[in-house]
Amino acid sequence: MYAQLVYFDGQRSTGQLVAADFAAQHRIEPALATVPGLLITYELRRHDGSGVIVVFAESEDVLLDAQRAILATELLPGEDMALLPGPDRVETYPVIAYRGSADIYADRG
Repeated sequence: MYAQLVYFDGQRSTGQLVAADFAAQHRIEPALATVPGLLITYELRRHDGSGVIVVFAESEDVLLDAQRAILATELLPGEDMALLPGPDRVETYPVIAYRGSADIYADRG
């Protein structure tokens, strides 16, 4: 399993956040629905609009396929590229351990 962290550093305006949410819902999520092997995605966002998207996938190749699927999309009518600067950085890691709540609390017996 692999994880990818997609960072949006610094403050983003309300207009940028609205544009990002629209793009995610109407363009990016449909494109990702065509990529087998994606497991789960978490989006974390601070009050200033900075944030991180964490994606878990079966393999590193799946993450590359997801990136290609996103980059292959075209802007939808009304989308403004100026409001969609993209992430500041993307990092990919192999997952070396997983601890669910049962594991975390197992030693408290």
